[in-house]
Amino acid sequence: MLFKVLRLLLPATALLLVSCVSGGSRGQTLYLEAFHPQSVPHSALYDADQVSYWDGDGLSGAPNVMIDLSDQKAYFYKGGQLAGVSALSTGDEKHPTKTGNFKVIQKDQWHKSNLYGDFVDAAGNVVMANIDVTKDKQPPGTRFEGSKMHHFMRFTGGIGMHEGFLPGYPASHGCVRMPGHMAAIFYHNVAIGTPVTVRP
Repeated sequence: MLFKVLRLLLPATALLLVSCVSGGSRGQTLYLEAFHPQSVPHSALYDADQVSYWDGDGLSGAPNVMIDLSDQKAYFYKGGQLAGVSALSTGDEKHPTKTGNFKVIQKDQWHKSNLYGDFVDAAGNVVMANIDVTKDKQPPGTRFEGSKMHHFMRFTGGIGMHEGFLPGYPASHGCVRMPGHMAAIFYHNVAIGTPVTVRP
């Protein structure tokens, strides 16, 4: 019974943590990063995320991750036993998440995008939000602030699992976004070389 109560409380706890890391006018790039709940449109998945959980602390064995694009979930296994499940938002129609068998090739806890983010002034205030450096012209006197992709676990090219905005459907530029608490758990339980399977 206690476990069921804790599982129901995790999404609410995650929202509190997200609001702590994304306050103020910084980092409102909705398609990539964590967000302040009052600053974005209603997200049904964050309110209704009853699927994400972790039972893996008592398990041993080699880790592996299976990402299922059709049900927008990641399954974490230890020694062949299911250790946890995370809700996801994967690549959209124009930027699909590549399917196949991969391995974690990089871990970067405080990773930031070098393509997507905001142009900010000297004080860190957002001048232009949700920009793509390959398309948007930088206003004079600003600097580029890459979107936060915390707990980044790269598994192919520029694609990886990381903390990010989950609108309730595939919406990323190919990466695998996860709720903040689940991205942190997966990050601390994978190693370089951990197998990652992405299936349709």
